Amino acid sequence: MIWYTRDFRHLSEEAALEAVLNYGDFEDVKKIFVMLGIKKAAKIFHRQIKRQRINYDPKIANYFSLYFKKYVR
Repeated sequence: MIWYTRDFRHLSEEAALEAVLNYGDFEDVKKIFVMLGIKKAAKIFHRQIKRQRINYDPKIANYFSLYFKKYVR
């Protein structure tokens, strides 16, 4: 996984999810979905993209909006 810190204990779930969705590969995405659960990941993602300022690349935000809409009920 992609990490920009040496102390993982202080990395929030929100920061980890954002980093993995933006910069990780498909294996990283699968791992974080296992760690968080896809429903929790979707909830965090939707909360993040509702903010006025988001850190997701527009293509990534669009892709995962569609992905979660299709696969999370």
